[in-house]
This record gives sequence, C-alpha cells and structure tokens, in this order.
Amino acid sequence: MITEIDEAPLPQGQLTLQTVTMPKDTNSSGDIFGGWLISQMDMAGATAASRIARGRVATVSIDKMSFMVPVKVGNVVSTYTEIESIGRSSIQILVEVWMTNPWEETLVKVTEGTFVFVAIDGSGNTRAIVR
Repeated sequence: MITEIDEAPLPQGQLTLQTVTMPKDTNSSGDIFGGWLISQMDMAGATAASRIARGRVATVSIDKMSFMVPVKVGNVVSTYTEIESIGRSSIQILVEVWMTNPWEETLVKVTEGTFVFVAIDGSGNTRAIVR
C-alpha cells in the first residue's frame, strides 16, 4: 500500500525513444492520437526487449494503460522503459510516456502501460531467451 504521494515524480527506467509530435498525428480535436502514443510505446518496449532477447520479439499483451493528460502538436514526447521481469521466452516491461513543451523543461507524465514481449525465431515461433 502506498502511504506517500510523490509531489514531483520522475520517469522510471531508461530513455529509449524521443520524438516531436506532428500535425499528422492528431485527432479532430487537435490532440495527438492515443493510438500514435501506443505505437511509440510499443516501439520503445520492443527496442528494450530485443536487446535482452538478442533478437526478434513480438508484442503479446498491453496491460494497465491509462492516459492522464492530452498531448499537443509540437510537444516533445519521451518514452522510458524499465524491465519488470524476464521469463523463459517473455519479457515484461513498464513503458512510460512523458512530455515537455519545446520551450519549457517541466516533464509531465502522459501515460504508462505494462507491455509483454516474447522472443521469436526467424520462423515466428517462440524461442528461449539466452542469458
């Protein structure tokens, strides 16, 4: 049970992917598509997982996803990854998205989710992770 509230949270894990949001990635309200953010998270998670798996990985699940604030065009989106567990062939990764305005340095948490990847061979079959 959490008994303290962190008034100034910081990203967990390693900065894995960073990009500037563009107009083509917006919905009709002018906010960045949630699906675009999820694709950024999936790319960052796959990058971290493939390093551990030393090869190809595939996304098998996304869990505990929630969006906290909208992202606008021109924001810098930073995706952080933290390995939560490694199984025989699977890797569970916490993926967080934080944003800043290009003219400010204040980080704002946008979303987080738990992604699970599985190591796969050249034929697309599950394989064991060699450590």
